Amino acid sequence: MMSAVSTPDDRIRIRTAHPDDAERLLSLWVMADAAPTSTDDGDAVDLLLRHDAASVLVADIDGSMVGCIVATWDGWRGNMYRLVVHPEHRRRSVASRLVAAGEERLQRHGCRRITALVLRDEPHAVGLWRAVGYDERPDMVRFVKTI
Repeated sequence: MMSAVSTPDDRIRIRTAHPDDAERLLSLWVMADAAPTSTDDGDAVDLLLRHDAASVLVADIDGSMVGCIVATWDGWRGNMYRLVVHPEHRRRSVASRLVAAGEERLQRHGCRRITALVLRDEPHAVGLWRAVGYDERPDMVRFVKTI
């Protein structure tokens, strides 16, 4: 009987994004069926990569982009969001390796607390963040204003 969970892929390489990764990131978000936001366009991703490309961590397998996470540091707290894994590469430790790499990056900056922004109605995403040690804060609400 086959397991529903594949074994971890030792070919996964985590790297920081390059300025020319913008279109590939946008394509990955679409393929992964990531919930669209107001900043899912080339201009916004180009701006992020010009401002702080090191905050965007990419998972590659044999030269193909299969996952990403944005791990930002504002000097006080860390934030992680936009954790995305290509559907054909899920359940192979890509997401947990990206989270670990994001945590390492933020710790190097002196970060002591990290917030992960996760859509509540995505049970697989909520489950992943719980599995890697994050707790939901029922006493907090996120407020957002698109400008």
